[in-house]
Amino acid sequence: QVQLVESGGGLVQAGGSLRLSCAASGVIVSSDIMEWYRQAPGKQRELVASFSGAATNYAGSVKGRFAISRDNVKNTVYLQMNSLKPEDTAVYYCSAVRIVSSQRYWGQGTQVTVSS
Repeated sequence: QVQLVESGGGLVQAGGSLRLSCAASGVIVSSDIMEWYRQAPGKQRELVASFSGAATNYAGSVKGRFAISRDNVKNTVYLQMNSLKPEDTAVYYCSAVRIVSSQRYWGQGTQVTVSS
């Protein structure tokens, strides 16, 4: 059974930082595709950052401010978010795609609110 449990969201002022965590079970963060998405009110869910093997990718809007990382021992993926802007306000979701099955899984999401 796959479980993705996000934590670390909250309210922060513009310019501040937050670190999101995604504790995974049933997937292997070092080899499966691990991604962070976000969805703001009234907008489509968008890909923010991803790990595919050793490669990382970022949305243009967060490049240079956000960093995705992982702890293979803890089987946890992180999203360090710096220089936060009000437009970063959204529910952030951890997602995994199992290489063996190509099946996608989602966490429950964590709210990030950036005040101006």
